[in-house]
Amino acid sequence: MQGVTGSNPVPPTMKLSLDVYRHSTAHIMASAVQQLFPDTKISIGPAIEDGFYYDFDKKTPFIPEDLKKIEKKMWNIINKKTCFERIEVSKKEAEKIFREKNEAYKLELLDEITDEKVSLYKTGDFIDLCRGPHVESADDIKAFKLLSIAGAYWRGDEKKKMLQRIYGTAWYTKEELNEHVNKLAESKKRDHRKLGKELDLYSMHEEAGAGLIFWHPKGAMIRRVIEDFWYKEHMRRGYQFVNIPHISNVNLWKISGHLDFYKDNMYSPMEIDSQDYIIKPMNCPGHILIYKTNLHSYRELPIRYAELGTVYRYEKSGVLHGMLRVRGFTQDDAHIFCTPNQLKNEIKGVIELVDYMMKTFEFEYKVFLSTRDKSNKFAGSLEDWKKATDTLEDVLKERNMTYEVEEGEAVFYGPKIDIKMKDSLGRLWQGPTVQFDFNLPRRFGVTYIGEDGKEHYVMMVHRTVLGSMERFVGTLIEHYGGTFPTWLAPVQVKILTIGESNIPYAKEMQNQLSVEQIRTELDCRDEKIGLKIRESELDKIPYMLIIGDREVSEKTISVRKHGNRDCVGTDIRRFIDKIKKQIETRKD
Repeated sequence: MQGVTGSNPVPPTMKLSLDVYRHSTAHIMASAVQQLFPDTKISIGPAIEDGFYYDFDKKTPFIPEDLKKIEKKMWNIINKKTCFERIEVSKKEAEKIFREKNEAYKLELLDEITDEKVSLYKTGDFIDLCRGPHVESADDIKAFKLLSIAGAYWRGDEKKKMLQRIYGTAWYTKEELNEHVNKLAESKKRDHRKLGKELDLYSMHEEAGAGLIFWHPKGAMIRRVIEDFWYKEHMRRGYQFVNIPHISNVNLWKISGHLDFYKDNMYSPMEIDSQDYIIKPMNCPGHILIYKTNLHSYRELPIRYAELGTVYRYEKSGVLHGMLRVRGFTQDDAHIFCTPNQLKNEIKGVIELVDYMMKTFEFEYKVFLSTRDKSNKFAGSLEDWKKATDTLEDVLKERNMTYEVEEGEAVFYGPKIDIKMKDSLGRLWQGPTVQFDFNLPRRFGVTYIGEDGKEHYVMMVHRTVLGSMERFVGTLIEHYGGTFPTWLAPVQVKILTIGESNIPYAKEMQNQLSVEQIRTELDCRDEKIGLKIRESELDKIPYMLIIGDREVSEKTISVRKHGNRDCVGTDIRRFIDKIKKQIETRKD
């Protein structure tokens, strides 16, 4: 092998970034895999948030026991202090190297590189196509753990071969690693897919199709409570509610530009009466059509249309994930039509609503300003993009909000503010978004009559304050670990009887609670009270009312709060007043 060799370009005095550290660990893992399973072919192995992965083409599946073997071999490589060596070669020489190794995936990647020279990284006998940088030596890696095995299509394309992906995590110290592993264990307990089944909140059905959520009564109740809250807060802020059809003529999506910019995420047209219709991926064109049914004066603006609108988007099966990544979902969508002078105040109003919503659901959050990817197609002029981006940034600055700029994360029709919710474990989840749009008003001719008597294009803001109901509820399940605050809990009180003679009084208590619109269940089975209590604890019901002979004779109730072994005697009226206050204030 000929070429320019050298050590890793990261200065030794500079602390290695976690991305470099983790990517280097991925290389060590790939080297270990090929030493243990020589016929395995390599593809890609990037650093990701909190860890790394590498995709392999192996004839037989990895099994969990293999992870321990691979870890042992990785420590062997590390203990030998194997160096990372950077080698710069011509593209043709790199092709020769990987052809001799029969590494088809590397050859495919090489074929897409236009540079005459490429860099390789060598670790012992292992060699990989890589830009780097990497650690100087394998023994720079101090703490790592392999976590799981999953399937992954090559290049994320369902039509291509399914590879085997090994996930791992790496940290500077064992203490950091242990902390992260403990956090993962807690995350596993809170997994919304696990809790959704245990708490009977929702289901998914293969016979119905992937990525579609079926809400069970308890899950639907949580959703209903959130929606009622959503409607009230929007009415207070001057929104008007609309509803639009789920399908529309393909021409609508040609006008909007979605067929040009968003086609890969849309389902194929269906023919109806010799015309093509598309199931909607967005609500915005429908709201625009409603706005356009009348001529509007500047005196009427702003107009705020809101809808809990269900949309359908094609997501590859490999990225579907319970309620968090689905193909059919309901957005708490709204579109604001306003004048240029009103734009900043409208964006501020949305941010204030987002802040109120996040605090109500006990989320901290981070703010991101998503800007145009300069290499991709986009709608509108550079001048439009700059003006829109500056407006969003000005609002964030005026509100003294800390934010990060994410270049290339904007949608095709304009920049946006993304809010990522931080849950009780410190994880970030995609949630609210505020998007500026100068594209659709021009495409659809959305105007208003100004003070000068002339037509002007409206300023249009797309926004969602919760995101999709599916993702938001899935996030809430994990945030609360299934233990919802009283106002959100699908069942707020469960009445447990000790004996058969207690049933009439228990039903009387249930009726009083139901009249006050407190969600109540009655368990009057002929079972031991200890079993009933354990089951209610597993169902994470906020309050249990235990009814025995003493409660019946004294006309009282014994209250046991979820997670608390103590029972407190009280009367039903006092309990109702307490729980209603918790529901009204949304605080336990």
